[in-house]
Amino acid sequence: MRAAVVHEIGQGKLEVHDDVEAVGFGPGKVRIRIRATGLCHSDLSAMNGVLPQPAPFVPGHEGAGEILEAGDGVTGLAPGDRVLMCWLPACGGCPACRRGQSHLCLAGFMNAGTPNFRRQGGDVFGFAGTGTFTEEVVVDAGCAVPIPDDVPFDIAALIGCGVTTGLGAAINTAEVETGSSVAVIGCGGVGISAIQGAKVRGAAQIVAVDPVESRREAALRFGATEAVSPDGLADTKQRITAGEGFDYVFEVVGRSATARTAYETTRRGGTLCVVGAGAMDDHLQLNMFELFFDEKRILPSMYGGGDVLRSYERATALWRAGRIDLAGLITHRVPLAGINDAVAQMRSGEALRTCVEL
Repeated sequence: MRAAVVHEIGQGKLEVHDDVEAVGFGPGKVRIRIRATGLCHSDLSAMNGVLPQPAPFVPGHEGAGEILEAGDGVTGLAPGDRVLMCWLPACGGCPACRRGQSHLCLAGFMNAGTPNFRRQGGDVFGFAGTGTFTEEVVVDAGCAVPIPDDVPFDIAALIGCGVTTGLGAAINTAEVETGSSVAVIGCGGVGISAIQGAKVRGAAQIVAVDPVESRREAALRFGATEAVSPDGLADTKQRITAGEGFDYVFEVVGRSATARTAYETTRRGGTLCVVGAGAMDDHLQLNMFELFFDEKRILPSMYGGGDVLRSYERATALWRAGRIDLAGLITHRVPLAGINDAVAQMRSGEALRTCVEL
């Protein structure tokens, strides 16, 4: 079968091979035929080494498709079922799950060290234990979440990561209050979803911040009340908040420099929500006086900061009701053979989300 493979970390382009085999099927596993998958910035971060990932590997973790086979002991799933891919399934029994923080369950990460694929030259891993830039993949049954018949595969794929992450940051983690002021730094697919989440929560002002003009224009369509380049953020803060700072600032880039800007843009007593996934050696510097004196809440948001299954259901309900626009997030579509076009579109900022159709 065909799959897109990164052979070594730092490789700028993916290679599409037709001799890849999905492996590991057995008890507790399912085999999924991928129908649509989105390219997330985390995939690029894994390719360039910002996020840890063994190589060679098949990128992709934001996917949807159909069950081809279900192994012994699998319940609630059968061949033909339509599912989205959950790259961080909860085990239900660990301390994090028992505390009601299933999004912090580490069981799913244990799969990242087990190869999902094989070629003649040896084992191939799947990104985050999944790997959706492929025609088929074998994963734990908990990674396959049934979706309603009225949800298209491309929409379901987005709900599987980017939409849940952005919406959840505003709704679950920050709990944006009605009438508040919000700034979102970084307006790709996740940032746009955070903007939509803030709109759903009733924020009065939502300022989108991004260096790419097309993304700023898109942010206005999705609910931002205004959009500025990073150079214009300080003046906008002064004009909207009289220099005090925003009630909520979302950092959706994953860099210490933008996180520091976000911190400085947040008012005293306000909330900085860190959504971007950054590198382990990129350190954010805060002095102990400002940390104490300004009493700003710093809230990281992992995968939307809540029960992902409930978050999937909520995103679907909001989409059905027309409260959020998910189809508009897909700005480009490519076949698997065009995966490197998708990579280029993401790197340039041209795309919010590119859907790879299989």
